[in-house]
Amino acid sequence: MTPVPPNSSAERLRFARAWLGSPLKVAAVAPSSRALARLMTSEISASTGPVIELGPGTGPFTRAMLARGVDENDLALVEYGESFARALSSSFPKANTLCMDAAALDTVKLFDGRPAGAVVSGLPLLSMPKPQVEAILRAAFGKLAPTGAFYQFTYGPRCPVPRVVLDRLGLKAERIGGTFANIPPAAVYRLRRVELAACEQ
Repeated sequence: MTPVPPNSSAERLRFARAWLGSPLKVAAVAPSSRALARLMTSEISASTGPVIELGPGTGPFTRAMLARGVDENDLALVEYGESFARALSSSFPKANTLCMDAAALDTVKLFDGRPAGAVVSGLPLLSMPKPQVEAILRAAFGKLAPTGAFYQFTYGPRCPVPRVVLDRLGLKAERIGGTFANIPPAAVYRLRRVELAACEQ
């Protein structure tokens, strides 16, 4: 499969078709903008270490991380949609692309056992039931280093992870920014373990 250039009409068409086929799983009718990709990856660099991306779709966040110096070999791309996963494998051959449910992350070994420095999530958490959101976060934080962070964007007015889920998992959410240069406008949240957030205050 030939890699699709970023923000191309072919990429937008592939995304729209996926959304029409499963709107609750794809979450948006168009790929995330470059502005949102920059915001989502603003705290990530080559020194972050391995990064897990959940729901990469057509790869806008993936490309932004590579531009920030993240080694492609240090990327694990977890994509539930088969067509997206095939395209990601073609576009980012050195990354580890996994076609699977993000809640099952605890069943796979990543980065030769090294913990990830960050998780970047494009999953539509707002459309998911609380138990599913909790399962995804529990699995993701199980792969994260103690100082690691989970980045999530949302189109809603507040953090897409319910307070009860944050409290149950011992997590704290902080809004790190928003952008109107996206359709629709979006905000980005950083989730970390409460102990780490408390130590930095």
